[in-house]
Amino acid sequence: MENSESTVINLIKEGNGQAFEKIFREYFKSLHAYAYTFMKDDEQAEEIVQNVFCRIWEKRDQLSPDGSLKAYLYRSVHNESLNYLKHQKTRAVFQMHYSNSEEQGGNEASEKIMIAELDVHIQKALSELPLQCRTIFQLSRFENLKYKQIAAQLNLSVKTVENQMGKALKVLRLKLAEFLPIVLYMIIRLYK
Repeated sequence: MENSESTVINLIKEGNGQAFEKIFREYFKSLHAYAYTFMKDDEQAEEIVQNVFCRIWEKRDQLSPDGSLKAYLYRSVHNESLNYLKHQKTRAVFQMHYSNSEEQGGNEASEKIMIAELDVHIQKALSELPLQCRTIFQLSRFENLKYKQIAAQLNLSVKTVENQMGKALKVLRLKLAEFLPIVLYMIIRLYK
């Protein structure tokens, strides 16, 4: 690894915004193209790369000046893309199962109770988010609006929307972590 790359990583660790911006500008296009190979959607690929850079900035103190920054960035985009696709697949499977269960009318009472309980906890976690954060999350995840559309609708910058989504996802991950077994149980039941 070049000494200059190690220097840039150390500057980022110290909170140097110019060093971070240099890395962002240097790698954004190639990382976007890489994310696009997974996402097949330009805006989604952009969101993936932006999420990676946001996470790097938030956890900059954990960066290692000894590793290859380029390899780390590509690995991060790869993992973020796969996690997103896995989440979307799980969501689609759950929605398909839930609609099929409603159509068949033969859903077991315990599954209905689990779904209702999960829904209550999701709504509770959402209601505890600050208003702007909650609104942005709902527009993005429930109405499938892109960050640019949300920013225009709420008269905010795209960066504010990104920051608020990051905050919402972090809070929801923490508050809903205990319900992962319920979701997994329902998915397993689909494949029996």
